Amino acid sequence: MKLTTMTQVTLDGVMQGNGAASDDRRNGFERGGWARGAGDDETRTFITQTYQRADAFLFGRRTYELFAGSWGSIDQMRAHPIGVALNEAPKYVASTTLTAPRWEDTTVLRGDLAAAISELKAKPGG
Repeated sequence: MKLTTMTQVTLDGVMQGNGAASDDRRNGFERGGWARGAGDDETRTFITQTYQRADAFLFGRRTYELFAGSWGSIDQMRAHPIGVALNEAPKYVASTTLTAPRWEDTTVLRGDLAAAISELKAKPGG
């Protein structure tokens, strides 16, 4: 399986709290939601197509919980093409603390995460 990463980052290197104003306010971060509405149609199409091509998704625990609480549970978001892609594909979460994933078709990766991710990458698929 090919491992592709999608990262939203500002020109000055900020990756924190880009989705909603309440996202990840650790360490005094005050600018949550900085990416909302900032993209153009071409960018949104590219992001959507990237999600649609994926055979599976790999998350860290914080991102997984954020996505499970939105793309995985809000009907309007589940119906969006990105939500459809996320809900139809297997999800993997690298976590030592998540014990009961609430999003269907989720596998928690524990222990040697490098080995677990290597196994995923060895599988066929995109």
